[in-house]
Amino acid sequence: MKKMTTMRSFYQILVNTLIANITTSFLWFALIFWIYLETKSVLATGVVGGAYMLFVAVFSIIFGTVVDRHRKKSVFIFSSTFTLVAFALAGVMYLTLPTAHLLDITNPLLWLFIGVILAGAVVENMRNIALSTTVTLLVEKDKRANANGLVGTVTGIGFIITSVFSGLAIGFLGMGWTLVIAVILTALALIHIYFVQIPEKEIVHDPELANKKVDIRGSIAAIGAVPGLFALLIFSTFNNFIGGVYMALMDPYGLTLFSVETWGIVLGVTSTGFVIGGILVAKFGLGKNPLKTLLRLATIMGLIGAFFTIREWQWLFAIGMWLYMLMIPAMEAAEQTVIQKVVPYKRQGRVFGFAQAFESAAAPITAFVVAPIAEFIIIPYAKSPEGATALAPLLGTGEGRGIALVFLVAGIIMAIAAAAAFFTKSYRRLSVSYEKA
Repeated sequence: MKKMTTMRSFYQILVNTLIANITTSFLWFALIFWIYLETKSVLATGVVGGAYMLFVAVFSIIFGTVVDRHRKKSVFIFSSTFTLVAFALAGVMYLTLPTAHLLDITNPLLWLFIGVILAGAVVENMRNIALSTTVTLLVEKDKRANANGLVGTVTGIGFIITSVFSGLAIGFLGMGWTLVIAVILTALALIHIYFVQIPEKEIVHDPELANKKVDIRGSIAAIGAVPGLFALLIFSTFNNFIGGVYMALMDPYGLTLFSVETWGIVLGVTSTGFVIGGILVAKFGLGKNPLKTLLRLATIMGLIGAFFTIREWQWLFAIGMWLYMLMIPAMEAAEQTVIQKVVPYKRQGRVFGFAQAFESAAAPITAFVVAPIAEFIIIPYAKSPEGATALAPLLGTGEGRGIALVFLVAGIIMAIAAAAAFFTKSYRRLSVSYEKA
C-alpha cells in the first residue's frame, strides 16, 4: 500500500510538472519567436536564449541548497508562486508600455520586459531539481531509470504542446493573449500542487548544511566522493557547449525554411521524439551500464547534428530533429540515474543543482559567442558569391548555408568527443562506482 501511495504521489507531481513546464516553455518559445519576427536579429535571439541558460547556471546551486533545506512540496509552491507573479507583471508591462518601445532592441524597456519573463522562467526551473530528488524519495531503486524515462516523456509532451501552440499563438493571437494564457496556466499549476500529497514527514538534514544559504563546498565534496562523477559532469558540460550552438541557431534556421505557424507545428511533430524516447526508457530502462548508453547515444547524436542540414531540405531537417530529440530523454535519464544511485539523498539537491549550474553555464557561453560570429561573419560569407560557390559542393545552396556550416562542425566535434570518452579512466571508474553502489 505504501508503494502504491508513493507512486501515486510521483504521478501527480509529474502531472503538475507537465502543467508548469508547458506554461513556461509556451511563453518562452513564444517570446523567442516574437523577438525574431519583430527584429529579424539572430543576435537578439541568441542573447535571450543564452541569458536564460546563464541565469539557470548562476542560480542552480542556490536552488539545490534550497531543495535540500526544505520540504519538496514547499519548493514546488514557492516556484509556482514566483513564476505567476513574474508572468502577471510582464502582462501588465505589455499592456501599459508603448508598442514601439517593445519592438526596439536598443530600448531598455524591451530588455526589462524580457528580463521579467526570464526571472519567472528561471525560478520555475527550481522545480526540476526538486523533481529529480522526488524520484529518489518516492520510487524504488531498481525502477528509477524507468521513472526518469517518464520524466523525459512528460518533458516531450510539454515540448510538443508548447512548440505547436507557441507558434500558433504568436501567429494568430499575438504576444498579449499569449501572456494571458501563460498566467492562467501558471495559476492552475499553483492551485493543483496544493492538493498533491508528498509523503515527506521530515527533512533529511545534512549537518554540513546548517546555516548555509549556498553550499558550494558541500556540492563539490559530494561529487568528489564518487570516483569519475566529475568527469560525467564535464562531459555533459561539453555536450552543452555544443548544445549552445543549436540553441542559438535552431529557430533562425527553422524560420528560414518555414513560416512561424508551420515552424511551431514542425517543432511539435518532431518533439514526439522526446515522448517516444522517454517511453522507451520507461519501458526498457537504460541497460546494465547507463554511462555506456549515454556515450553511444552522444556519438550518434553528434553525427545526426552534423548532417541534418547538409542540404536545405525541409524533410531532412525534420527527420534529423526527430532523431536528435529521440535520444535526449535517455541521455538525461542516464545522468540522473547515476546521481540518484551513487549520491546520498540528503545531498542530492545540491549535486543536481551543481550539475545543472555547471552544465547550463556552457550553453550560454557558446550562444553568446556563436550568435554574433554567425550573424556578422559566417552567414554574410555564406551569402557572398565566393562563399556560396565554396560551400556549394559540401552544403548545397540556399539561405541557411552559413548556419548549416556551423551545425556540421559542431556535430563532428561532439561525435569525436563522445567516442573518445569510452577510452578514459574516468569512464571505467564511474562505471565501477555505479555497479557497486
